[in-house]
Amino acid sequence: MTQTPPPGAGVPDVLAPARLGPVTLRNRIIKSATYEGLSRRSLVTDELIGFHVRHAAGGVGMTTVAYCAVAPEGRTERKQILWTPEALPGLRKLTEAVHAEGAAVCAQIGHAGPVADPRSNRLPALAPSRRFHLATASVTRAATRADLERIVRAHGEAAVMAAEAGFDAVEIHLGHNYLASSFLSPKVNRRRDSYGGSLENRARLSREIARAVRDAVGDRIAITAKLNMDDGVPGGLQIDEAIRLARWLEQDGSLDALELTAGSSLFNPMYLFKGEAPLKEFAAAMPQPIRLGMRMFGGLLLRSYPYRDAYLLEDARRVRAAVKMPLILLGGITNKQVMDQAMREGFEFVAMARALLREPDLINRIKADASTESLCIHCNKCMAAIYGGTHCVFTGPLGVRAAGEVPGPSKPPGP
Repeated sequence: MTQTPPPGAGVPDVLAPARLGPVTLRNRIIKSATYEGLSRRSLVTDELIGFHVRHAAGGVGMTTVAYCAVAPEGRTERKQILWTPEALPGLRKLTEAVHAEGAAVCAQIGHAGPVADPRSNRLPALAPSRRFHLATASVTRAATRADLERIVRAHGEAAVMAAEAGFDAVEIHLGHNYLASSFLSPKVNRRRDSYGGSLENRARLSREIARAVRDAVGDRIAITAKLNMDDGVPGGLQIDEAIRLARWLEQDGSLDALELTAGSSLFNPMYLFKGEAPLKEFAAAMPQPIRLGMRMFGGLLLRSYPYRDAYLLEDARRVRAAVKMPLILLGGITNKQVMDQAMREGFEFVAMARALLREPDLINRIKADASTESLCIHCNKCMAAIYGGTHCVFTGPLGVRAAGEVPGPSKPPGP
């Protein structure tokens, strides 16, 4: 497991090469996992490859493929990539294309748990405890011990396939109330066995998954995890417990880095994204009667939070003070000044998503001119685009500006 440089070692250059476990990235900027909506029949498509090639050509050190489910019922919807032998040729084609542009490539692996759509998957969704699945009007099944053993084992098998497909890293999804994260949440996890109750018990699944992945691939590829610092809902995981878990994960030695995130796909997704809530856009993308429900009650789920640069930094500082392992700062990373601040405060990497949807070449432009500002206005309308291929609504599906184009509203001054 890599370690942070000792005090006095100097502030890293975010644009210079850096080690992430056994992998050297050309810079410290990671395209974070954002579901692309471009896979079909659980397989890679040329459109998905093109999506990541654009970000690789645009200058990031590593791009992250999301979301790659470890089990059929663990997909959020039926089209998503599933780790099967049939998927490997397409995944190899994807990694080779990204490598040809000089970037590394990471696969986000995980199980959606209660976030999965059982109607789309035609399989029951799993959760720590039985709960009503509001979006599909169905009951989520409580995972059995056999389910958990199978899912832990499947994470290790997925990591092996990722290595075989040419990925440089895997990111284990421990956030957003997907399965592992839902076990961490006292609000969702009402179990009375060794996977429920105390934080030590609720954290058991996350730690078992990370250990299974490390045991499966050793140091062949880098291993990171996306960990919630705060679910953003009363009764959910909060920062103090997240810090304790980060310490345990560090002690376990299973990970090369942690990416720090927040929010709940079940209860409060905008807690991660900040900015405007795209209620009209989500409603327009939904079939009836969900469309009507979104128009009438969507504001209860999609709340608006003020945007500011580096908006997760306050909680992330507390994690940084508690552990020595490398950390990836996410949330409101849009310009060189914020990236440099992250480096000064001891974070080894930064991750960004929406700004790169607007401008896949943003990192190359920042390299050419450090004063470059992102054009992203945090309207979050890209969130609703996942149903037809994730993209910025001001650039279109290809994510490129036409010559002479007036690129929509510009970013307002200030945070």
